[in-house]
Amino acid sequence: MTRLEKLKELEQDLKKMMEKANSRVYASLAKQYRETLYEIEMIEGRNDNDDELGEILQTREADGKPAANCQNRSELN
Repeated sequence: MTRLEKLKELEQDLKKMMEKANSRVYASLAKQYRETLYEIEMIEGRNDNDDELGEILQTREADGKPAANCQNRSELN
C-alpha cells in the first residue's frame, strides 16, 4: 500500500470519526483531517487555488514574495 493510499484511507476514517465525535475531540480531528487533505493534495501534485488563501499565496508568489514562513497551511491560521 502506497503512502497516498494510506492517506486516503486515513481521510475516510477521520470523516467517520468526526461524524461521531463529541465537541471535545472534534477540533483536533478536524485539524488532522485538514492536514491529511493537504498532504494528499501535495502528493497528487494539485495546486488548489480556488480558496481565498490559495489566491493570496499565488499573488504573493507571483510578486516574488515568499508565500509563508511555515511548513503547512495549518500554521497560517
